[in-house]
Amino acid sequence: MKSKTGQKEIRHSYKLTAALSVLAILMTLMVTISARSESAAFGSKDKEVFADQRKRDSVKSVEAFSKVYSVLISPRCVNCHPAGDVPLQGDDSHLHAMLPQRGKEGKGMLTMKCANCHQSENTRGPHTPPGNPNWHLPPADMKMVFEGKSASELAKQLMDPAQNGHKDMKALIAHADDALVLWGWEPGDGRTLPPLSHKEFKEAWITWLKNGAYAPEK
Repeated sequence: MKSKTGQKEIRHSYKLTAALSVLAILMTLMVTISARSESAAFGSKDKEVFADQRKRDSVKSVEAFSKVYSVLISPRCVNCHPAGDVPLQGDDSHLHAMLPQRGKEGKGMLTMKCANCHQSENTRGPHTPPGNPNWHLPPADMKMVFEGKSASELAKQLMDPAQNGHKDMKALIAHADDALVLWGWEPGDGRTLPPLSHKEFKEAWITWLKNGAYAPEK
């Protein structure tokens, strides 16, 4: 017959073994639940990525940009996005008659400031100075040239934060409603309008961006 001390040791050993078994089971359950949770989260992220990829349509994007491009190279846009530091004017996009210079901020230099002639609204009458409260060219450190750019070059430039004014997707979409952009559809007497309405332009602009902002091959 075993002594009372031996029996106590056996019972203690059984209890310890049982406790360790329960602990092992609990740890296994926790690891399993954690793994499943991570798997579910990963799956969710994958779905978001795949959903975003489904929104990307290179054909639709490029087709939309062809409409956007037709507006951006129209005189209403290209005249304020010249290759040089002198703005363009007229429907034939000739050099500004007074040869004003861009200046550091895009608002002219010295006494020849844009605001000297370009007031907060269009001057009445045909071919008189157009106006807007924020009339200017792009600044010297971010010229955003449209003049002479191919569709491919311009699309790539517009999506490059180092060349587009540090704009992300949200800012690019919002820019379609910028006051100076909107002026292009109210340019004053004697000036032709862009080839699309602002509504059509904005729809094409957003379609291009949200379907991947693909650049045409040429």
